[in-house]
Amino acid sequence: MPSLPAGGRPIASPGSLHSSWSRIRKQVDEALPAFVDRQRPGLLAISDDLGPLLSALDALLAGGKRLRPAFCYWGWRAAGGGTDDPAIVHAAASLELLQASALIHDDVMDSSDTRRGQPSVHRRFEALHRAHGWPGAAGPFGTGTAILLGDLCLSWSSEMFETCGLDEERRSRGRAVYDLMRTEVMCGQYLDMLEGTRGGATAETALRVVEFKSAKYTVERPLHLGAALAGADPRVTAALTGYGLPLGIAFQLRDDVLGVFGDPAETGKPAGDDLREGKRTVLVALTLERATDAQAAALERRLGDPELDRPGVDEARTIIEETGGLAACEAMIDGYLDEVGRALAGAPVAEDARDALAELAIAATARRT
Repeated sequence: MPSLPAGGRPIASPGSLHSSWSRIRKQVDEALPAFVDRQRPGLLAISDDLGPLLSALDALLAGGKRLRPAFCYWGWRAAGGGTDDPAIVHAAASLELLQASALIHDDVMDSSDTRRGQPSVHRRFEALHRAHGWPGAAGPFGTGTAILLGDLCLSWSSEMFETCGLDEERRSRGRAVYDLMRTEVMCGQYLDMLEGTRGGATAETALRVVEFKSAKYTVERPLHLGAALAGADPRVTAALTGYGLPLGIAFQLRDDVLGVFGDPAETGKPAGDDLREGKRTVLVALTLERATDAQAAALERRLGDPELDRPGVDEARTIIEETGGLAACEAMIDGYLDEVGRALAGAPVAEDARDALAELAIAATARRT
């Protein structure tokens, strides 16, 4: 089994992982455009003006790590699901449409300019408005279009799941998990927006956001979905929670670090974008808890400044490092990964599933700074 070493630090990068992730990713990469292509004639029959919507979705779906479908698939395998049923890949791939919906809406709420190294959907349609010289303001048009495309992706996620090819009994078991996952991520999104609005987030309140906006949504519920579709024994489901919840938290904490210190070539977003968006992450909360009054005031001035330049980002990074906020966040990641390793070692799952889940833990939390 690929190891999660003492201290939990990943020992491999995602590029070094073998077929347990890459094979599923390839199948999802094939299933998603095939589903959208089946929808395409219906939309274009309504109007050719819907072509730009499809183009924007094609561009967004072309990127992404496909972690949620991978966790869903290996939840299925962990619960005894077969290896040769394409229906589980289609069910798992539907999670990418749910993720597309969440990303499109999240970018609107955060006023993000880019996503996956290209213009965010609302910015893309603002540009379309300006390029055609249409009357009125470009901003509301871009925002409204993004909301509608996000809603369409949410609807299509259900359709792709329901038409995946699994029988009704299996889909009925999975449907309850899918519904819960959608509810939780929307509640987590609201809590995230609330924390950013009222300020003063503590590490504890920031972790509550992490649990519902990211940890459950990215790892635990996709695992549960696959396990439910396979008819999992409750012991397997419980073991997947023991592995998935701490891994989901570690994944988001790593993402928080990358949001400040990450390489734009890897993250697909400008350096320090989380700072410009004023995100009250666990990393920020840990920093403010350790900062002097002067350091806290300096960091607060930079949080939420949309014009924050590279020197400002560098100054914020220095504060985060000098206070020990970064080291504390890395220690938390290590601690959660230790939990992941212990849970996985004792999980009642087949060895191939155990190996794949260990690899996915490495992929989800690898340093790319």
